[in-house]
Amino acid sequence: MPTKTPTDPRKEHSTPPFEEPPQGVPGRETEMRNKADHGEESYRGFDRLHEMAALITGGDSGIGRAIAIAYAREGSDVAISYLPQEEEDAAETARWVKDAGRKCLRLSGDIRDEAHCRDIVERTRTEFGRLDILVNNAAFQMTHEKLEEFSSDEWDLTFRTNIYAMFYLSKAALPHMKPGGTIINTASVQAYSPNGNLLAYATTKGAIVTFTKALAELAVEQGVRVNAVAPGPVWTPLIPSTMPDEKVKHFGEKDLMKRPAQPAELAPAYVYLASHDSSYVTGSVMDLTGGRQLP
Repeated sequence: MPTKTPTDPRKEHSTPPFEEPPQGVPGRETEMRNKADHGEESYRGFDRLHEMAALITGGDSGIGRAIAIAYAREGSDVAISYLPQEEEDAAETARWVKDAGRKCLRLSGDIRDEAHCRDIVERTRTEFGRLDILVNNAAFQMTHEKLEEFSSDEWDLTFRTNIYAMFYLSKAALPHMKPGGTIINTASVQAYSPNGNLLAYATTKGAIVTFTKALAELAVEQGVRVNAVAPGPVWTPLIPSTMPDEKVKHFGEKDLMKRPAQPAELAPAYVYLASHDSSYVTGSVMDLTGGRQLP
């Protein structure tokens, strides 16, 4: 099977400046001028997730879509969770999953609601007959320049989306996961090197790191592993929908690679953590920051 010839990683994908129009929350891939690469044309599977079943939150676009495509090409059926406003993006993700010969279950709704989290876990189990992989990936962020600009309602929304939902879903899923199952949480470089203008988001990402390590201790008692991935800047609809125009234009420019990651560059890490290849890995946080050092 052909593989891609290695190139200079700094020039592997588009570099700033980006002329990207702003859009409302939640961001949509369909509205982006500079389209993200989710591995649609490049990811090649090797059956590492043969006949498994995965539930991915935020699976409509960005990192979630890249994971869904990779998992499907590795042999897993995929359920994707997303907001009702993201239906068009979700349909595109589902198309790629089905093109890989796997089932795709679309689960629209708000994961801030614990009852909805229980429901999508149960619907995934019912549709696929099992649940092997839970990827807690969905997230919300907004940027502000001053502390007083962070409202209490926005703080609550950020925590309920980024960490409460992770707790709700893990609590619902874990009792039904067999030995060999995995939970993978999306953290961030912001957990270790936070920016003040992402105060709420960065704080939740720090909580996710701690949650991952603590849950790993509980889950291993039934043979389930729990890990996290800590990305640096990644080009997704979250960026133009939550950041000022100037920050979007120069997104990733100050990092070592001089560019943001594309979702496709992160997907192999999620495959590794979901597969038997990582059988001795639990309670870990994988650094995918493009060179920014985690303490």
